[in-house]
Amino acid sequence: MQTVLASKAYRVKAAAGDRAVVDFGLRRMHGADAGLKGARAFHIAGIDATSNVLAGRVYGLPITGTMAHSYIQAHESEMAAFRAFAETYPETVLLVDTYDTLEGVRKVVRLAEELGDGFRVRGVRLDSGDLGALAKRARAILDQARLTDVEIFVSGGLDEHRIRRLLADGAPIDGFGVGTYMGTARDAPALDMAYKLTEYRGRGRLKLSSGKRILPGPKQVWREVRNGRAVRDRITTAGEEAPGRPLLQPVMEDGTRLAAGRPSLEEARAHAAQALAELPDSIRGLDPVDPFPVDVSEELQRRQGRVAEEVAE
Repeated sequence: MQTVLASKAYRVKAAAGDRAVVDFGLRRMHGADAGLKGARAFHIAGIDATSNVLAGRVYGLPITGTMAHSYIQAHESEMAAFRAFAETYPETVLLVDTYDTLEGVRKVVRLAEELGDGFRVRGVRLDSGDLGALAKRARAILDQARLTDVEIFVSGGLDEHRIRRLLADGAPIDGFGVGTYMGTARDAPALDMAYKLTEYRGRGRLKLSSGKRILPGPKQVWREVRNGRAVRDRITTAGEEAPGRPLLQPVMEDGTRLAAGRPSLEEARAHAAQALAELPDSIRGLDPVDPFPVDVSEELQRRQGRVAEEVAE
């Protein structure tokens, strides 16, 4: 599941480009452990920060957040809530859509006038409605008040496609909080894979069911790269050589985890960024494309045939 979530997170971050993306997915994810491990997977994929404080503590992830609607509702007025929150968290992002989004932005302007040089609020958060149109109008209000350094952060039902549309339409958005669609990988919530034996007691094992055939024995995957971009993968037997570099390496031996099996979180993030960067643009894009070419070596195909004959006896 972490592979699915990391893949979804990469697509979201790719759509956002150099704008910040924050993980808001904890409350929508399928259990506390999923929220914890998901935040880790998001970080490896390039997400900038998480609102999951426990994940920050366990994994050392950057944590961030804004304020809750319930906080505002607990005060006698929206303005009172803004004053109290900014006093406690001066460099915060204020949530402005509890009652009326643009009126909420105007109240942030009022707060800036009240606090003068003490005003340090970093941004406003839009969480509902037509985010693109509201972002443009909010930017105009802030700029007119000379609050050009106050950023606009948006959330609410976002995924990579909606983020791309917002930015393509010129919405002046500085960052995104993405929850449900990323936290549950809503459009593709499962990776169709399963655990099967490929070797047991030194003999190859396989499955021959229609549409579910597997390749027996230990294997290696070789990636061929030209001009800094991957052009093909080839699956071979573990003892074969092929053009390119090998992608698989042992992570455990005799019940002991090897160094390759315990990279730091930042090493994993850097490795993911490097591996993704060398994929063709057509693979990294958001729109459907032809599959990346992967072939199987002749020797591995012959081994599959031999093992099939053996298990049929």
